[in-house]
Amino acid sequence: MPTKLLFRDDAYLTTARVHVTGVQERGIEFDQTIFYPQGGGQVGDTGALVRANGERIAVTDTRKGDTLDSVLHVVQAGAGVPAIGEEVTLEVDWSRRYALMRLHTALHVMSCVVVAPVTGGNIAPDKARLDFDIDMSLLDAARIERETNALIGRGVATETVWITDSEMDARPELVKTMSVQPPRGAGRVRLLRIPGIDLQPCGGTHVANIAEIGGIRVLKIRSEGRRNRRVEIALATSGPEE
Repeated sequence: MPTKLLFRDDAYLTTARVHVTGVQERGIEFDQTIFYPQGGGQVGDTGALVRANGERIAVTDTRKGDTLDSVLHVVQAGAGVPAIGEEVTLEVDWSRRYALMRLHTALHVMSCVVVAPVTGGNIAPDKARLDFDIDMSLLDAARIERETNALIGRGVATETVWITDSEMDARPELVKTMSVQPPRGAGRVRLLRIPGIDLQPCGGTHVANIAEIGGIRVLKIRSEGRRNRRVEIALATSGPEE
């Protein structure tokens, strides 16, 4: 059963009242969720579900289900399991999620400094990286850090834009990532626009204004094979809402 993805409309939601729609060995499904399931290089959210009697059950991971927009919430082993139809409260681990939002948005900005096909990427709470198909000699850590932070310093608000599958097919230049293609089948594709900086398909969670990133540090640049040059970054500051 499809899950209403509340984080798509508001990535800043930290709690939500939801109903259990499915219970299986792999996880619990709800009618709606604020938890982002692992995908597009971004790890799944963690947090807790709280039952009406006050019992707290740790959510240790969030994954995609077997059907489009179905989400499985992985709970702590041995924990009690709510019944189908039961109403519970979801609480996302906000400090972890906010770090992911800031780092994910930072990668969008950095992809406009390192102009090359993206061959892979990953966003974890403590660091993130993009892999590029580019000559190693063209990657300079100090320049990447300086120019990315200069763009972040513009303080531009981000925007979510939806286009149809056919519009997406007509604009292949929007897709920077060679390893992950925009999801098809729902009739429309979600884009993240940073006016004057970037526009590309992305289903992840992002900050409302790139100023919230606060700045990045380039941790390392290394070769990861014939066509992969990895640029790894971390946040330079703890951020205004942590």
